[in-house]
Order: sequence, then C-alpha cells, then structure tokens
Amino acid sequence: MTRFSLDQKERRALEDLILRTDDPHVLRRALALLWLDEEEDVQEVAARFQVSRQSVYNWASRFQMRGDLPLYERVADGIRSGRPCSVYGIIDPLIENVIEQDPRELGYRATVWTAGLLEQYLWEMHQIDVSQRSVGLAIARLRFRWKRPRHHLARRPSTWRQAKGGSSVDWQAVSARSS
Repeated sequence: MTRFSLDQKERRALEDLILRTDDPHVLRRALALLWLDEEEDVQEVAARFQVSRQSVYNWASRFQMRGDLPLYERVADGIRSGRPCSVYGIIDPLIENVIEQDPRELGYRATVWTAGLLEQYLWEMHQIDVSQRSVGLAIARLRFRWKRPRHHLARRPSTWRQAKGGSSVDWQAVSARSS
C-alpha cells in the first residue's frame, strides 16, 4: 500500500466524527485512519485493535475509494452479502397492531393470543413465515406481558374437613399436640 495521507479537511472531519459517533466500528476505523496519517506502522495499528493487517489495509483503501461519499459512509461498514435481514423490524408493528384485539374478532377460536396463534396469524394474513421464538422475542421487545389465567380450582375451602365428615376443631387439636 502506498503512503496513506489525509488532507486537513478530512483530518478535521475524522476528528469530529470520533467525538460524536456512537458506532464502535466507525470509531475504530476513524482512529486507525488518523494513526495511519500520522505514519504509524500498519502492524501497530492492527495490534491495537486486535485485527489483521489486511483489515487495516481494507479500511484505508475503502476510505480512499469512497471519496465522493459523505465522510460517515466512507468510514462505515460496507454492504455485506450473506444471510438476509431478520424479521426484527417487520413483525413488531404487525403484532403491535393486533395484540390488543380479541382473536375471535379475526375468526380464531381462542380468547387470548399465544405465540403459536400469532405465528399462524402472521402467515395467514401477511404471508410471513416466522417461528414461535421470533414471535416471543417480538413480544418481549414490545414490552407486552403474557397473562396466565389464575385457576383457583385446587384450593380447598377452610371447611373442607367438615364436608368430608371430619371436624376442623379435632384437626387443630391433633396438630397442636404433635407440635
């Protein structure tokens, strides 16, 4: 690689970017470019960020090739191929719009929404194939709480021994003696 150099305008803009960016990737690339401009060794810059020398060379060459773009885009990460975006931003508003409705209004035979039912709804109404885990994560991001019905069927009334032919007074006496 030929000597990397910045003009005064680029240098000031990178220094300003370092002070106001929230993106750690942009921050380290901007710092690396400034250090390269100060004629630091590529190996030393790579060691500081625990990356390969090739990464530092790539940052510098991308910065120079993107000369017509705004500074942030010159330093930012490039477009990556690979796995497509998740349904993160897609299903959240759809779930938020429907979660307050009664599922029976939409033709479902349930009184409350479940992850499985929301999964089915997203497929039937929007042709979006998602997992129950994705629906659960979306519910958590939206800060909704699943309500669980409280069943009181197993609780015994205070007079249950009398109903079975016993006396609650006798039971209290026996338990008091054994204590």
